[in-house]
Amino acid sequence: MAAAAAVVTPSGLEDGVPRSRGEGAGEVIVERGPGAAYHMFVVMEDLVEKLKLLRYEEELLRKSNLKPPSRHYFALPTNPGEQFYMFCTLAAWLINKAGRPFEQPQEYDDPNATISNILSELRSFGRTADFPPSKLKSGYGEHVCYVLDCLAEEALKYIGFTWKRPVYPVEELEEEIVPEDDAEVTLNKVDEEFVEEETDNEENFIDLNVLKAQTYHLDMNESAKQEDILESTTDAAEWSLEVERVLPQLKVTIRTDNKDWRIHVDQMHQHKSGIESALKETKGFLDKLHNEISRTLEKIGSREKYINNQLEHLVQEYRAAQAQLSEAKERYQQGNGGVTERTRLLSEVTEELEKVKQEMEEKGSSMTDGAPLVKIKQSLTKLKQEIIQMDIRTGVVEHTLLQSKLKEKSNMTRDMHATVIPESAIGSY
Repeated sequence: MAAAAAVVTPSGLEDGVPRSRGEGAGEVIVERGPGAAYHMFVVMEDLVEKLKLLRYEEELLRKSNLKPPSRHYFALPTNPGEQFYMFCTLAAWLINKAGRPFEQPQEYDDPNATISNILSELRSFGRTADFPPSKLKSGYGEHVCYVLDCLAEEALKYIGFTWKRPVYPVEELEEEIVPEDDAEVTLNKVDEEFVEEETDNEENFIDLNVLKAQTYHLDMNESAKQEDILESTTDAAEWSLEVERVLPQLKVTIRTDNKDWRIHVDQMHQHKSGIESALKETKGFLDKLHNEISRTLEKIGSREKYINNQLEHLVQEYRAAQAQLSEAKERYQQGNGGVTERTRLLSEVTEELEKVKQEMEEKGSSMTDGAPLVKIKQSLTKLKQEIIQMDIRTGVVEHTLLQSKLKEKSNMTRDMHATVIPESAIGSY
């Protein structure tokens, strides 16, 4: 099994033009073959085989109660939601099998965050993933197959799996077993009886010439022994019965051996004669076709020369016009660059002008607006009222203080008079 996705990175097709990964300015256009559209099917089949090697059916599908995916599950769109969930589940399981802790995604997790985590783990293994993450959100396609295949390879590396050379079973060719019949004599038996020394060198080979020679010698010996017998005394009926009895034993069965090199040589001679006979007929048609093509090419070459000679001045005019067009384009590019720079300067000046206008409007509105003056007058009036109130309070407080002082003075005076002793009282002592 070939891991085709190990070195092939996914690429997209847009507007019928094959492009390389990472579309943007300065990208390199890579021509892809006609079978590139079916490459994901090959990668998907390899992925299924690798998952079986990782025993995903016992460790993942049965525990999570999931049905096993088909051999083209992630290559064709069937159910995007189910395919995306299956992709995330398989990716998380493979990352864990590769020795990295990764939390199993849930059904209501953010797909963008899940895809970002999977791609970060893929890059940590040293794999390239220079395609937009949105390619994985659909749950199918060559990018999905590529990511899962890379993770499966990393898991196989982590568990120490190595591809071994295939061991082909040795197929023993079963010899055709022919039921032996006492009433049938095969050439093998005759060979064992008469030409045993020749069969030691050639396996299962019967030399009919030797058989004929041995039979001839036996017949000659028998005839030599019976030269004196000139008249048969055997009954015709007994002779017929004996013939009928030994007739099945006189049958000779020749089994065709497909491995016999003589049969292959005959077939080679037959094919050679057939090829030679077909070549004689075909060679004439090919020579005729070659001559016609040569004449047509000569005509086309002469017509091209004639057209080039007739249109030489037009070609020169076209080249001159092309040169003028290129010069005009260069001047246009230069002028366009100057216009762009001046447009930028104009926008900057316009912004400064807008700022100045805004400041002038704010200052003019503040100068013509009488609201601050009214507020100042109101504040002054309020301050005057508060000053008057404070003066009244101050006067009240001073009056209260004066009253208290006068009262205290009168109390002191009264006390002083109360403490004076009358003189009449003093004289009585």
